[in-house]
Amino acid sequence: MVSNFEDLETWKECRKLRIQISQLVKVFPTEEKYRLVDQIVRSSRSVTANIAEGHGRFHFQENIQFCRQARGSLTETLEHLICALDESYITTEQLNNYRIQYGLCLKLLNGYIAYLQKMKENKRK
Repeated sequence: MVSNFEDLETWKECRKLRIQISQLVKVFPTEEKYRLVDQIVRSSRSVTANIAEGHGRFHFQENIQFCRQARGSLTETLEHLICALDESYITTEQLNNYRIQYGLCLKLLNGYIAYLQKMKENKRK
């Protein structure tokens, strides 16, 4: 039984990614503080924030919409990681490790969206 957003597996895994990103950017160059660092931190935080906000809406369609926003922010985070690779701030191996976590987050988020859609349809019956 899920009593709050902290019980959601998708939120837990996305939180892990957010924490990893927070640690990663500490070694980025100072000149990236208000550019790439700010963008990647904001997008990774947006993922978990949108999952939490959607859960708090208590309406399936709104929750689904916030989860879709979270999915967009998750993909944006991957794009920023690719940019970090292109700028030689991370290695290909590091990016591949982040891709694994990204894939897990995406899979769980898509599953949660499908679950919410099913619950929404069942409520109509």
